[in-house]
Amino acid sequence: MEAVPARARVYIACVAVAALLCLLPPPGVRTPWGAVALLAALYAGCERVARSRFVGLSHPAGTFYPVLLAGAFLLPAPAAALVAVPGALLSQVEQRPVVLRRTWRAAQLVLGVWAAATTHRLLGGRDAVVAGDVPYALGPAGAAVLMFCLVLALLDGGILAVAERVPVRRAWRGLVARSLAPIAVHGLAGLMMAVLWRSPYGPVAALLVLLPMCVSWWSFAQYHRERAAHQATIRALVQAVDIKDGYTRGHSERVGQASLMIARELGMDDERVEVLRFAGILHDVGKLGVPTRLLRKDGPLTPEERRVIELHPEYGHEMVRGIGFLGEARAAVLHHHERLDGSGYPYGLVGCQIPESARVVAVADAFDAMTSTRSYSRARPVSVALAELERCAGSQFDPVMVTALVEAVGRQGWHPAVTADDEETRPARVPPPGAPLSSRPGAHR
Repeated sequence: MEAVPARARVYIACVAVAALLCLLPPPGVRTPWGAVALLAALYAGCERVARSRFVGLSHPAGTFYPVLLAGAFLLPAPAAALVAVPGALLSQVEQRPVVLRRTWRAAQLVLGVWAAATTHRLLGGRDAVVAGDVPYALGPAGAAVLMFCLVLALLDGGILAVAERVPVRRAWRGLVARSLAPIAVHGLAGLMMAVLWRSPYGPVAALLVLLPMCVSWWSFAQYHRERAAHQATIRALVQAVDIKDGYTRGHSERVGQASLMIARELGMDDERVEVLRFAGILHDVGKLGVPTRLLRKDGPLTPEERRVIELHPEYGHEMVRGIGFLGEARAAVLHHHERLDGSGYPYGLVGCQIPESARVVAVADAFDAMTSTRSYSRARPVSVALAELERCAGSQFDPVMVTALVEAVGRQGWHPAVTADDEETRPARVPPPGAPLSSRPGAHR
């Protein structure tokens, strides 16, 4: 079983207790058990289908919210919250501990649905649904959806801050903005279900609303399956580079991690952070077009050999230019060896002419190169590498990116992997003190 911090277990236990309290029906309120059972079975079935092989992967948008929100619009708050429990407790969980994760998911949904149902009732939405007054029902339903989204975001941010020690100022950043639009669409479908449920046509007509939602769900999942295939292709390319250039094995992954740290420190949104992580991972993919003997050469490179190696950014850009979802990562692959003073390659861009993504990857690349053992140099201590980056900031590197990496490493630490199998038997060549980073051995490899 994977270790879960004690503070995270306490947090989950508190959320679970709050959820149990929400499930207690108030005195004098009758629970419509038939509707609860039907909606709960429907939700559990939709969850199983959404996470089955038919769809292809666990759906990135989360759970099948239209059924839960329809329950919030139809039922008393405790009864509506109960709809989520069976599906959440029986859902497929890929990571351990399974029981704890299922408990967390069930408690989270119970609190979200309870808050949405309570908001909907207080704003008079129940009467509008019963009367079929759709224009008036949109207001209370929208407020309920917003409350549902806020509760889920609040709980998700809390678990990030407690379990993964994400800084509080970043734990909740972007959670509501990313989830509000898809949940709003699900809320509209849930409202249509609720209105049809209360109409003379009954629950059977309400179930028809789910058909277009299921088709949309499946189409969206196929898009993410295609994206996963692209990512698998990227991994294969990176592995090919690692095999060809054994001395820098793992370098691409570490540059991706350092790029991610810089992007997060700069406050970029999660989607752009992911793109920059891919930029770091792919930055050296063009080495597949460089002769292996040059990549593995122990001695200094001749000017002709260096010119051949300096073609790898252009080779890499040609390889990834057709992968649409990479976005600005393609520019980083092409320009990560440019310098702010214009002496870099392949085009000698100056200052802000260099794409921001390339400036991020340039710092991450140099940092890992200095803190990793290679055929031509020993790994330097992290503090020495950071000091060298700060010394070259403004001429070679963007000072903003350097400062972001320094602050991120100072807070999170950095533990580079050994990249040479026989580092203890290989002599290191240390550059003279004060030599510019661009002239250090292997700086362009």
